[in-house]
Amino acid sequence: MTICPITYEHCEKLYSKKGLNKLSRNLEFLHPLLFSSSELRQEASRRVGKISIQGVQPKLSARLNVKKHCFELVDKKGHYILKPQIADYHQVPENEDLTMKLASMVSIDVPFHGLIYGKNSELTYFIRRFDRNLRNHKIHVEDFAQLSMKNRNTKYNSSMEQVIKTVEKFCTFPVVEKAKLFQITLFCFLTGNEDMHLKNFSMIYKEGINLLSPLYDLLNTTIVLSSTTEELALPLNGKKSKIKRQDLINYFAMEKLKLNSKVIEKILLKFQNVFASWNQLINISFLSDKNKSLYQNLISSRYNRIF
Repeated sequence: MTICPITYEHCEKLYSKKGLNKLSRNLEFLHPLLFSSSELRQEASRRVGKISIQGVQPKLSARLNVKKHCFELVDKKGHYILKPQIADYHQVPENEDLTMKLASMVSIDVPFHGLIYGKNSELTYFIRRFDRNLRNHKIHVEDFAQLSMKNRNTKYNSSMEQVIKTVEKFCTFPVVEKAKLFQITLFCFLTGNEDMHLKNFSMIYKEGINLLSPLYDLLNTTIVLSSTTEELALPLNGKKSKIKRQDLINYFAMEKLKLNSKVIEKILLKFQNVFASWNQLINISFLSDKNKSLYQNLISSRYNRIF
């Protein structure tokens, strides 16, 4: 008996039937990727400039070939993004997959994602692109760096207060999206994500409505980097560390986002109700025992600060 890297449920083979069905109802099994992690990183370097996805982590575009029961690397029209292991940082794919699953447990909108096996049983993270429709036509998405006239070099030159202004300026229903923004910010603080810069917030334009896109690139960077002293990528109430309940609730949620007490309490209750289940999910995740302990200790410490 093993754990399915897509659903985290017990299974007798490499993947559970439910996990395979999430990829495709016609998928009966899935071959391992034909590449090792180092080979995937080499492929990512070789394809730079050919594909439309960028960022610090090596990324590859891929599509699922159901007939051949495998993922295939492509330069164009890929439905999935693959992220292999990183040479200098331990278990980043496992960390990102877990963090995305923790987000979905508090009803944060995230795309379909999971882990798949490659050569030597190495795990690679995959995520389905949310900026493509079923016909593989592109859906218009702009990140907050673009909306704020920033770029990759200036993506940290902002603040959470400025993020609010961007939401108010561009979202069709800003009151709804500001409640989401509070939930996202609280989640990133609790899970040690201090790299939520402007390019990790996006606006998606669908059926005449502008709203926050599904979340992506969620990662507990604190346990990856270990030496970091910051708790947020963008300052909130003039600071990036030593964040307190007063900063997130009284100042950010109430004063700046202008959320009413019922909305705030409803969001806080989501986190309180799911906290024990978070720890259970971390326990069955693909992180090492050391990283599981680091993750659990961090969220417990942050949780106690807020609750």
